[in-house]
Amino acid sequence: MEKEIIWSPTAIKSFSKVIDYLQMAWTNQEVFKFVSKTEKVLSLIASNKVKFRSAGVRDLREVLITKHNLLIYRIKHNRIEILRFYDTRQNPKKKKF
Repeated sequence: MEKEIIWSPTAIKSFSKVIDYLQMAWTNQEVFKFVSKTEKVLSLIASNKVKFRSAGVRDLREVLITKHNLLIYRIKHNRIEILRFYDTRQNPKKKKF
């Protein structure tokens, strides 16, 4: 059974920042690749086929979308909460949930 995916305001903002950066510094092909990889991962999470690694905090999980972008999410009952996208080049102490 597919779980419902809910995006937090922080997730929407951080996803938009990644897209904005890719559009500014790279090409539309990189934007397309990032969006496609994100959609694929979200599909895997929603279908409950894969549980990615723990984020080190109770009930939180994380998955690497690209080598510089980490998706942090939580599974709650029958839904998936997308919490944020995190740039892996940042200081890990800034990794807020």
